[in-house]
Amino acid sequence: MEQQKAVTIFESLSSGVRLDVYRLLVKQGPEGMVAGDIAAKLELPPTNLSFHLKALTHAQLVSVEQEGRYQRYRANIPLMVELIGYLTAECCAGQPEQCMDTSALAGCIGYVESSSPVKSA
Repeated sequence: MEQQKAVTIFESLSSGVRLDVYRLLVKQGPEGMVAGDIAAKLELPPTNLSFHLKALTHAQLVSVEQEGRYQRYRANIPLMVELIGYLTAECCAGQPEQCMDTSALAGCIGYVESSSPVKSA
């Protein structure tokens, strides 16, 4: 991952609303959620949510797929795992296993390996 990509991701997540949206989508896994359900769950006006979803999509943190009249959003888990790898690559002189317990990522690894490439809008 290049530094500019990491910066774009962090800028996108610097909003509390966007962080809440991303975390909600992570909880949903590959199923994702339609925009109206996200707005209802987070008690956000649809126009406000639309602005934040556009920013997350632009940063490639979420993908969007048209389903009839609805748009379904999914968290880009592989990108987040890549970001974590970028942040920890130099940990303990390039031996991150000495610095942290990576078992917390174990649940995501299976999802990353089984997921198809993320489509962006």
